Amino acid sequence: MNKELQNPAAIDFMKVCENLHDGIHVSDGEGRILYVNKGYTRTTGIEAKDIIGRTVAEIEKEGKLYKGSVTERVLQTRERVDSVATIFKLDKEVLVTGIPIFDDDGNICYVVTNTRDFPELKNLESQLSNMAEEQRKTNQELAYFRRHQTGDRPLIYRSHAMEALMEMIRSVAQTEANILITGESGTGKELVANEIYLNSARYGKPFIKVNCAAIPAELLESELFGYEPGAFTGARSTGKDGLFEVANSGIIMLDEISDLPIPLQAKLLRVIQQRELIRVGGTRPIKLDIRIIAATNKDLAKEVEAGNFRKDLYYRLNVVPMEIMPLRNRREDIVALSEYFIKNFCKKYDKSLRFSPGGIDELVAYEWPGNVRELENMIERIVVVNPTGTVITHEHVYSALNHSGMKPELEKLGGEKLKDLIAAYEKTIILSAIEHEGSMRKAAQVLGVDHSTLVKKCKIYAEKDA
Repeated sequence: MNKELQNPAAIDFMKVCENLHDGIHVSDGEGRILYVNKGYTRTTGIEAKDIIGRTVAEIEKEGKLYKGSVTERVLQTRERVDSVATIFKLDKEVLVTGIPIFDDDGNICYVVTNTRDFPELKNLESQLSNMAEEQRKTNQELAYFRRHQTGDRPLIYRSHAMEALMEMIRSVAQTEANILITGESGTGKELVANEIYLNSARYGKPFIKVNCAAIPAELLESELFGYEPGAFTGARSTGKDGLFEVANSGIIMLDEISDLPIPLQAKLLRVIQQRELIRVGGTRPIKLDIRIIAATNKDLAKEVEAGNFRKDLYYRLNVVPMEIMPLRNRREDIVALSEYFIKNFCKKYDKSLRFSPGGIDELVAYEWPGNVRELENMIERIVVVNPTGTVITHEHVYSALNHSGMKPELEKLGGEKLKDLIAAYEKTIILSAIEHEGSMRKAAQVLGVDHSTLVKKCKIYAEKDA
């Protein structure tokens, strides 16, 4: 540092004071005004020539310029004094702070008063209050979105396989180990990731989910790793944080990790090994404190053998493997999930429906190639198309599966002809209408057929069932 600048005598304090925003008012140990700066005149409207050489007591007694000065009180108390003064000329209040300055003998040689414009302070106070309120709202919104990022849907299960999986989740969630979740599409990999987050020490911190298959390959690198200003044509002038940076201090879920291009797999390996990344177009490493959950519906070991996935990355991600069994291998869960879904969808659509034992049996017997997602969509369809009060029988479920394009096993058709399948579907509709309307005549009106036609059809169905 320059030695001259260390010497207070080298500083032009008068020039400094003249350029301060706040008003500076200096009096001697008798309260006689020695100096006021431009900020004082700007704040109070009082010119220096009107007060220099006069005592504060004299001005107060005169009662024309101001009242509420702190100079006299500082001289009496020998301490700092804060107060509000009234400026008559501008008809406003200002905040004044008086501070005593002592000589070597302990006597007050100066009283320095700082004058601040009260409206400006009020404005700053208002701004600070608004900022605090905005911060509060932002925190609330952030908490809201984090809650909705995990969703309010729990893992529903009764099977031993899922119970064992939940035990593993509870065991490893508090650790920092990377986790690889595998399972067919629709088995609930995202829900398992939610449970890990909710039970982890990072709960309440960022939880970012990225579907690697949903982002075009040419954009995936900049989305994950961010970029520096001017990194490429169309890049923001300010640059952009990548999703790894957004998730910093929290957890990131990389879904469909098998779709990550090989070049990005190398960059992801660096993130895992060195806990840092370099943005696109950048050179500066950015430190990360992050936990990774990966998920895929493919066999990554086979992808490694095929040369589609790096072996070293596979081992880094597969520290704790979690496999979710397909729904057809845990049929006990079909019953629990079906009851959960129909209850929720009845509430959503303001209806009252329930499954008959036969309806549940039909659900359990189906193979569910789309797993839980397929089951959920099918039950929503059933709730939407059926009137309230309907008991969902095996005919309803069978029809819903076929109507949705979900083809049952060929042997399940039992060699039935098209006309028989159509008749079964017609019977389901008629019985539902009669149950909902309370009489065959009202049901006929709703269905747009003659009452006699409906009676004949019901008689035919009754004879077939006999």
